[in-house]
Amino acid sequence: MWFKSFLFVAIFMAFASVVFGLAPPVAAAQTGEPVIVAMGDSLMAGYNLPADAAFPAQLEARLRADGIGATVINAGVSGDTSAGGLARLDWALASANGGNPDLVILEFGGNGALRGIDPAVTRGNLDEMLSILRGRNINVLLVGMRAPPNMGREFAEEFDAIFPDLAANYGVALYPFFLKGVVLQPELKLKDGIHPNREGVAIMVDGMAPMVAKLLAN
Repeated sequence: MWFKSFLFVAIFMAFASVVFGLAPPVAAAQTGEPVIVAMGDSLMAGYNLPADAAFPAQLEARLRADGIGATVINAGVSGDTSAGGLARLDWALASANGGNPDLVILEFGGNGALRGIDPAVTRGNLDEMLSILRGRNINVLLVGMRAPPNMGREFAEEFDAIFPDLAANYGVALYPFFLKGVVLQPELKLKDGIHPNREGVAIMVDGMAPMVAKLLAN
């Protein structure tokens, strides 16, 4: 089952952040086209994938194929928690339009769930990030995650409620589950049983790209 693999990979997440998360996101060229900052953990960063197979790269390619010129900056850091995301928020935003991207895709929480971090802590960090982004008038697409079943029903109910609650509180768009269409499909994941492979990322992009396009159009 997929949730058993979660326990195995959790041991290595802290080390992965050192190996894969040192380089800052590359600043977007001033082309005049919309700039999207895709913030998150290994699922966003493209753990063990070539750069062109990571979610931000595939999303940009999909948008361009659909006639939407947009730059998508990969601000994912493997092993990151919501606390890490909050700590580097300004750093990530600085890579786009002088700190004012047209859209931020915010994907955090999975590592917190893996490590059994109190969902209230994850909620508080995401709440603060959303407050900062709203204060800077930056459009947000909040990406939901789900707790692994082995964490228990009470934990899962509290964790899973974070994302719809915050999206409603801040009036931001919500993509309910980042791994939709992938999580129960082993052929769409790497050998660790958690992270998507290139084909899995493509499925994730198929799910989210229409929402991103709509947000840019608005």
